[in-house]
Amino acid sequence: MSRRPFSPSRRALLGGASALAAAAIIAPKAAAQDADAVPDFTGVSVLITGCSSGFGRLTALHLARLGATVIASMRNLDGGARPEAQELAQIVSQENLKLTVVEIDVVDDATVASGVAKAEEIAGGAIDVLVNNAGIAIAGPVEINDMEATRLIFETNLYGYLRMARAVLPKMRARGAGQIFNVSSQLGRLLVPTLGMYCATKFGVEAMFETMAYELAPFGVEVTIIQPGGYPTKIWDSGARYVADLMSRVDEERQTAYAEHFEIMQARFSGADYTTDPNDVPRAIAEIIAMPAGKRPLRRAVHPNTRGTDAANAAMAQIQAGVLGGGAFSEWHTAVTD
Repeated sequence: MSRRPFSPSRRALLGGASALAAAAIIAPKAAAQDADAVPDFTGVSVLITGCSSGFGRLTALHLARLGATVIASMRNLDGGARPEAQELAQIVSQENLKLTVVEIDVVDDATVASGVAKAEEIAGGAIDVLVNNAGIAIAGPVEINDMEATRLIFETNLYGYLRMARAVLPKMRARGAGQIFNVSSQLGRLLVPTLGMYCATKFGVEAMFETMAYELAPFGVEVTIIQPGGYPTKIWDSGARYVADLMSRVDEERQTAYAEHFEIMQARFSGADYTTDPNDVPRAIAEIIAMPAGKRPLRRAVHPNTRGTDAANAAMAQIQAGVLGGGAFSEWHTAVTD
């Protein structure tokens, strides 16, 4: 395959000649001018968090099968003895994939530092693509969420994303290129009762990483926020366990007061009823990686029904353009939204 032709964008031009050169070097190979071509990610390094199941595992395998050098991370690796790690290793051996499992617990500074250092060693330098994916779901009326549950969901879903971004960015900035994906949710734009804390973390992801997209524009580093809708992944299974732990700590008065809420919550908090294909997410990520550097979107809603999220995105984009479009940050805003 021939290398995709590189055309400088405003974002790349902000970064100067070194950013242009770096972005051209890491651009994935693909059949020129063929939108339906299967991309060849040979030479592209990708670090993904939360690869024991769900979107993380599917994305790791999908990108590795497209030739990427994938560093798939998960917590509690147990020296490689974790069953999910062994299953991935078996697939890697059978298919001869460039996929390595490393241990990262996104709530732990030490494993983030050591895991990213290992990933950069495997990549031979800066990571080309980070996929922030590790997350948990805890349901329940906001009032019943004690500080233990609140700290856990924020540490994982929001602070964990920040830890990972801060760990990979120095080398990305030094090279003048890189891509950070953040798996958010439609619930980063829309609200559902009994999922208020989950929504809060995902709204935080949306705000934090859109801001970072503008701030990183001069360095040639791109940010994309992925917004999945409902999919049948194991986040619902683990979420049920987190909810059970939380409910064991809820006092009797609150349990009685919110009895109707709990009934609704229990009926809704399950992925079993979803018939959507979770491979939609890795396919969207691959499609965006294959785009020319500087042309990748800030957001991508992923689901058969994205009407509500699309409307919210469009409205906020218009408002944000009014805030930044004519001021001191207008060039950064233009670079990100071009």
